[in-house]
Amino acid sequence: MATTSAGATTGAPSATGAPGTAGTAGIAGAEGAAWPAPGPAARPGVAPFAGFALSAVLALALALRAPTGLAVLGLAVFGLLHNVLELRYVAGRFAAVLTGPLLRLLLALVTGIVLCRLLPPSRAAQSAEILLAYGLLAAACRYGLRGRPRLLLAGVVLLGVAGAASLVFPAYHFVVLAHLHNVVPLLFLAEWSRRLARGRAAFLALQSAWVLLVPALLLSGLLDGLLSQRPGGWTDRLAAAYTPPALLTPQAGLRFLAVFAFLQSMHYVVWVWFLPRYAPEAAERFDARVPGLRGVRAWGLGAVLGLLLALLFAVDYARGRSVYAALASYHAYLEFPVLLMLVLGPGANRARTEEEE
Repeated sequence: MATTSAGATTGAPSATGAPGTAGTAGIAGAEGAAWPAPGPAARPGVAPFAGFALSAVLALALALRAPTGLAVLGLAVFGLLHNVLELRYVAGRFAAVLTGPLLRLLLALVTGIVLCRLLPPSRAAQSAEILLAYGLLAAACRYGLRGRPRLLLAGVVLLGVAGAASLVFPAYHFVVLAHLHNVVPLLFLAEWSRRLARGRAAFLALQSAWVLLVPALLLSGLLDGLLSQRPGGWTDRLAAAYTPPALLTPQAGLRFLAVFAFLQSMHYVVWVWFLPRYAPEAAERFDARVPGLRGVRAWGLGAVLGLLLALLFAVDYARGRSVYAALASYHAYLEFPVLLMLVLGPGANRARTEEEE
């Protein structure tokens, strides 16, 4: 067995049948098989456990004492870098599905969202973004549930009801979207963990602890004694952006802001440290598709864009936040149809097979 640079061992059969080849996960051919196929078998040792535990402790301490600073500075330093690295991972890991007509459709819909976010804020722009977002999910359902008409109909009805609720209550839609985006890494980590030869239950328990347990503790008020009580200025603005309107009080706002700052920081840990190191085959597959961003070039692009964004933040934070929100739409919205098709699994396999035939 060969050992990867990340300390993982590879020996699982590839999508093409060749054993031990990194970067070969793809659509499983058998009915009911997991999609995509697990990556190369990994035995990473204790390093990921220690890294996530230490990161969570540090992020929680900062979220409690300086939630506004953590949210703002974290975005300025890691925002666009993690965008680039997440897109690289998703495009590489799920290359077998993110291709052809589906990829073009998804990119067109997300580009529409980008344009909506570049327009002056208005109810019309918000409604258009919401409709395009549900269009992404509808496209994923169409591809993933092909051959299962009843489930497809149920999915369309469910999306219709949820979309109507989002249009009536757009403020709640965007608050939920902001927090949901930071929770999504749990599903990508669960998908990655299928390659673990042992310790998968412990790995998933650790990830669930920081994704679910820590935010629950913050929102419960049990940690209020440690939470910085400094309302005003940007703290109030950010708290309002990340708190459901009906629950917005000074104390509840600080709790939701702390949750967002904590999860955003851990979100960066996943995309900037863990997956680039422990799933290198995804980057290799992306490099094959986009050789212009091979290797360190992707990191360089993210660093340069991050520096430009940081300068814009320093000059005009509100404008910088708007520009970032527009650019971040590609990574933030593409992950939802990918994960939906991942959950649908076997149907997505059939859809892909029918297209190839």
